[in-house]
Amino acid sequence: MDLNRVIKLFEETGKDDLEERQLKSVKKLVQCYQNGFPLRDLAQIFKILNLCTEKIKTQPHFIEPAYNIIKLCGLPFLKKKASDEITYAEDTANSVGLLGDLMKIPNSELRIQICKCIIDFYHAEPPKKHITGYQQASSSYKIKMAEVGGLAKTMVQSLELLENQLVEKLWVLKALQHLSTSEVNCTLMVKAQAASGICAHLNDPDPSGQLLFRSSEILWNLLEKSSKEEIIQQLSNLKCLLALKEVFKNLFIRGVSHYDRQLRNDILVITTIISQNPGAPMIESGFTRDLILFATFNEVKSQNPLVKGVKVSNSYEDFELKKLLFNIIVILCKDLSTIQLLIDGKIILALFTYVKKPEKHKILEWSAAQYEELQLHAIATLSSVAPFLIDEYMFYTGNARVLEFLTWCDNEDSFFSHGNSFHGAGGRGNKFAQMRYSLRLLRAMVYLENDTINKDLCEKGAIQQLIGIFKNTISKYNDKEEAILLEIQSDILLILSGLCEYHIPGKEIFGTGGVDIILHVMKTDPKKLQSGLGYNILLYSTLDSIWCCILGCYPSEDYFLEKEGIFLLLDLLALNQKKFCSLILGIMVEFCDNPKTAAHVNAWRGKKDQTAASLLIKLWRKEEKELGVKRDKYGKIVDTKKPLFTSFQEEQKIIPLPANCPTVAVMDVAENIRAKIYAVLGKLDFENLPGLSAEDFVTLCIIHRYLDFKIGEIWNEIYEEIKLEKLRPVTTDKKILESITAASENIGKMVVSLQSEMIESQARQDVQNEQKVYAKIQATHKQRELANKSWENFLARTSNAKTLKKTKRLQEKAIESSRYGERPQNATFHRTDIKGLNATVPSGGVVTVESTPARLVGGPLADTDIALKKLPIRGGALQRVKAVKTVDEPKKSEPT
Repeated sequence: MDLNRVIKLFEETGKDDLEERQLKSVKKLVQCYQNGFPLRDLAQIFKILNLCTEKIKTQPHFIEPAYNIIKLCGLPFLKKKASDEITYAEDTANSVGLLGDLMKIPNSELRIQICKCIIDFYHAEPPKKHITGYQQASSSYKIKMAEVGGLAKTMVQSLELLENQLVEKLWVLKALQHLSTSEVNCTLMVKAQAASGICAHLNDPDPSGQLLFRSSEILWNLLEKSSKEEIIQQLSNLKCLLALKEVFKNLFIRGVSHYDRQLRNDILVITTIISQNPGAPMIESGFTRDLILFATFNEVKSQNPLVKGVKVSNSYEDFELKKLLFNIIVILCKDLSTIQLLIDGKIILALFTYVKKPEKHKILEWSAAQYEELQLHAIATLSSVAPFLIDEYMFYTGNARVLEFLTWCDNEDSFFSHGNSFHGAGGRGNKFAQMRYSLRLLRAMVYLENDTINKDLCEKGAIQQLIGIFKNTISKYNDKEEAILLEIQSDILLILSGLCEYHIPGKEIFGTGGVDIILHVMKTDPKKLQSGLGYNILLYSTLDSIWCCILGCYPSEDYFLEKEGIFLLLDLLALNQKKFCSLILGIMVEFCDNPKTAAHVNAWRGKKDQTAASLLIKLWRKEEKELGVKRDKYGKIVDTKKPLFTSFQEEQKIIPLPANCPTVAVMDVAENIRAKIYAVLGKLDFENLPGLSAEDFVTLCIIHRYLDFKIGEIWNEIYEEIKLEKLRPVTTDKKILESITAASENIGKMVVSLQSEMIESQARQDVQNEQKVYAKIQATHKQRELANKSWENFLARTSNAKTLKKTKRLQEKAIESSRYGERPQNATFHRTDIKGLNATVPSGGVVTVESTPARLVGGPLADTDIALKKLPIRGGALQRVKAVKTVDEPKKSEPT
């Protein structure tokens, strides 16, 4: 069809039969393209459509042609070539975008048809007849072109024109519901303020109920597929919140069907998301008061007419509602303006109704699994709400309730938990989930450092109870619930730390029982620290407990030392895990105030017989290497003016700061472990430290002067700041500053000199040791040579008779020359050799012994094992007998 001719026809004016001809041409166009519009003709067709709509205002007959063209737009577009989708993409996008602009035409049928056409984009039907040479465009092509053409934005803007046309508004919402399934469209809708525009009209009259359903669905899609923060900002106004409030209130009070309850919950979730914005007028709209009432009316009886006659069933939707209300209470309590409303609503009392053991034979409105989940959710909610309502918590005896509940959790009563929920993870078939959330509640309250709460807990025996629970968890340990048990143990130790930190009587109550559980944790296999199950957190809690519960209580300190606690601390330090080093060294510094500690520290031995002093110096070297401190290959100071400077301090320029702001040099003390190592070694006395190498002594020289170096560093910073501020100190002050700087540098030079002496001394000692080793090797070789020579002489004597005789003569001659030349008178001469013996081996003294007669000892084969036999007493010497008879009393035998 010649579309240019049709366009030209519509552009003509002044002829009598022009309208009839135009209508006829459009009718022919509709008939020609009844199976869909080709992409190449789309721009011209939409131009014709636009010309038709321009005539509608004066010529209503053009409504039907426009309607028919729009209807055909719902069919799939056709392409002749595969490249047509790319070639005509811009024209197609502009044409599809024009549909939104046509919503401005004040005609209900046309508007509804436009919405139907858009909906057909997502539910495309195949063409009625296949046209030769054309193919159907891909099903997603129209949707993509609608995104590019900005159709969603113009459709949102059209809502403003339809405030009083309910039917048309519902069709537009249905179209927007489909369009909002795309992230691109959602972004366009947000720019058009779709969220606030739709939400503000949620409560508009609608007998069908579609308006609320479709509006909530669009809001959900916007929240999921576009900027959540921007949506919250759009919805955080009084008009939107009042609409949400009225809708929720109506559904809560009057909703009875499954659909109503589900929609009610959806509205509450949207409200929860909005309430995360502190600027949302939740209180001003009265929504907060109503939500607190709806959350508590079932537990705390209320005379408010809103909840009169309202009953909550155990259906899934009502169960979800209860959890959602608990959840929104947690968010609302973060706004301090809500605190008074929470007090008025008795939220603490309502939540505490769940903190009790299940009562047998009592009819509950929830199933066992539902009640358990609500119980855990209520305790978790209390952990967030109770710290803001301390007076209410104490008024309703919160500590006593929680401790009593913990007693039930620790008992061996038969109880089968379902553990199905998020909060019940790890608690199936036991009470671990209840225990975990109760301990979290206690931890939240203890960490407020409120004297009234902590004192009340101590008076109620919380410390002994928690220690007992910890010991029971050790006995109940199994791999299946390992993670939850570790969390329980960590929370117990943190609570104990909070109770004992500033409370000496609490530390005394902690006593030996508490020290035992700490020692138990410290003996954990170090390999488990890398397991990811929570052993790291448990160890942190344990170290915190040592600091808070043991230090400062001398009996506990002594017991800790007696049980080799310092050895365990040093074992942990030797693991060389940076995350623990600072905390362990801090504990060591405090423990060294106890005079008994030094002996334990010096007695400790690690791998390869490493001492504690050697370990600390090794940690110092490692820390300085990580900090980039300049040292030479022997560990000596390189820059005597800045002996402790780190690479960060070198890069950081000195900036004048107020007097109350710490400088880089001061912050350096707290940011690494060097100061703590210095403090520990200082308390151990730098002299007579065992097990140190020359390298250790070189490093020890620097550690010994750490405080002097640090003071000089700070004075140098002061001097540099004065220069930067262009201040000129008085002559006396200038001299003092210069002398302090010079003194610090001189100390550095002195340390370098001492380090050099140590290195030289060690070098000389190494040379001496090397010479000793060589001398020992030389003596060994000489001894081997002598042994070989002796062996050769021996072989010569035994294999050659002449050599043997010659050696014999030399031996006799040597013996003779060794005797005195003159013999005393009347002296008896005894020969020491055997005459005629041809051997060179010296003979010993010859002694003739007359042996005992054989008849007395029974001969050489006589039985000598007399210890196993009771021999009879006979006269004379013992003799062998044939048989022995054991009797009670030995009888005298006749002598033989």
